[in-house]
Amino acid sequence: MHFLLDCTRYEHQPFVSCLAGLYGCQWRRYQRARAQPGECCCSKVNTPTQRVLVYSSNNVNKYLTFVQVLAVCLLSEGQRLYLHWSHKVCTNRATAILSDLWSKEWKTLLLSLQVTAPYLHVGAVSLMAILSWPIALHFFRMNKKVRQVAVLGLYLSVLFSLYLVPLGMYSPCIKEAGTLGPAPTLIGHRGAPMLAPENTVMSFEKAVEAGGEGLETDVTISYDGVPFLMHDSTLKRTTNVAEVFPNRTHLDASMFTWAELQQLDAGGWFLSVDPFGTVSSLSESDRSQAQNQSVPSLVQFLDVAARTGRLVLFDLRRPPYGHPYSQSYINTTLQVIQVLWLPSEDRDLVQAVDPNLQQTSGEKASIQELTDDHITRLNLHYSTMSQQQIRYYQSVNISTNLYVISQPWLYTLAWCAGAHSVTTNSIHILSNINKPLFLMTPEEYSLMWILTDVVSAFLIIAVFVFHWYAHAHTDTHAHTHTQSSHNYLPQLIGASGVGVGKLCSAESWLLMRFYYDCVM
Repeated sequence: MHFLLDCTRYEHQPFVSCLAGLYGCQWRRYQRARAQPGECCCSKVNTPTQRVLVYSSNNVNKYLTFVQVLAVCLLSEGQRLYLHWSHKVCTNRATAILSDLWSKEWKTLLLSLQVTAPYLHVGAVSLMAILSWPIALHFFRMNKKVRQVAVLGLYLSVLFSLYLVPLGMYSPCIKEAGTLGPAPTLIGHRGAPMLAPENTVMSFEKAVEAGGEGLETDVTISYDGVPFLMHDSTLKRTTNVAEVFPNRTHLDASMFTWAELQQLDAGGWFLSVDPFGTVSSLSESDRSQAQNQSVPSLVQFLDVAARTGRLVLFDLRRPPYGHPYSQSYINTTLQVIQVLWLPSEDRDLVQAVDPNLQQTSGEKASIQELTDDHITRLNLHYSTMSQQQIRYYQSVNISTNLYVISQPWLYTLAWCAGAHSVTTNSIHILSNINKPLFLMTPEEYSLMWILTDVVSAFLIIAVFVFHWYAHAHTDTHAHTHTQSSHNYLPQLIGASGVGVGKLCSAESWLLMRFYYDCVM
């Protein structure tokens, strides 16, 4: 037995050593010294492991989960935790990244509750009704009153909280019948970036085909004064500048001439990176067309908008210091009409040059300030969505555009809140939505809420009554059985004594003993 145990332990040791190596770079069985910061413990043995860690760090969530699983496995094996310094650095960075992401997405999560809260309420109350069975079962089996009070008090406090949650819930999609306004106008965010490379002629044509009524883009001035479309400050992400101009990838996009920009491929990255995971759904002709896209000029963009009669919304980037057009870039772009001007700089100059130009602000302000600046439209992030504020600005004919809304549930909220338009990456999806995903009158919601609470309360009470009855019946039956056993035992012993005295034979004694054992 000892030999088998030792062999099992010996065979199990490589697994523990592997865990310790991955977690703390302690690959040897009896290694005591830990790696110091900056010290490399890599060797030919653990080079593949380092590659795995580097690969895992590309995905923050997977990397943190990987480290946590290693820690749990080591603790389950009774090992001490010595986290390697490289893991500490990566974990700190990953935590910072997640904190930043959650700070940005927290408002989105709260907004999602405005759509899902009614259904989450039904699901949570149903779950509490299901949990009432095991809770009631253990409640009546507990011997101590203190535990019974604690368990029942905790359960009832959670249950009553869920019952009252709808009192504090707000959703713009709970409104009186007939008060829902028209669907928001769809504006293509850099065109249709899920169907074609962003900020290309193909992208804007796809946006028009999908039903977009407006086009949004970003304008930059080239070094020789040609306005062209580019969102990023550099050309690295959306062009092959690293291949054509390998020594100039760090330069601002506006520091290239128009002739140089025309040498770049603005579509190949889309097929290779597949930013939205939609390339596989494109036809062969669309893929071929995407491969041959170039950086478009503002004139080309406006030609597409003019041919299709689409509204244009654009943001103009100021060229960096030292650029030939850093002071006159506004006049270079003010040669269009029916365009929404988004930048806040030099609004007075823009108004003087072209009074018919519709000016848009990206910040909320008082009505007086907006009217003084000739603002006709607000361009706001969807996290600032508020039905009251949209109505407030609408009262003075200031419309509201929300960006970037690509999910149907967000589009539903924007629709119910009264937004006039939304900037989206998924025109081809949102254009097929004919009604909000969630829309309910206050009376319907009240009925849903009250019915859910009443039915669940009835079921929970029934479950507790059933277990109370079953427990009481079990106790009564057990008590009766105990009393009958105590009363029957002396009679049996007396009868056996008489039998022994009369029979006095080995066979009778064995028969009596067998009968006694069976009865007891």
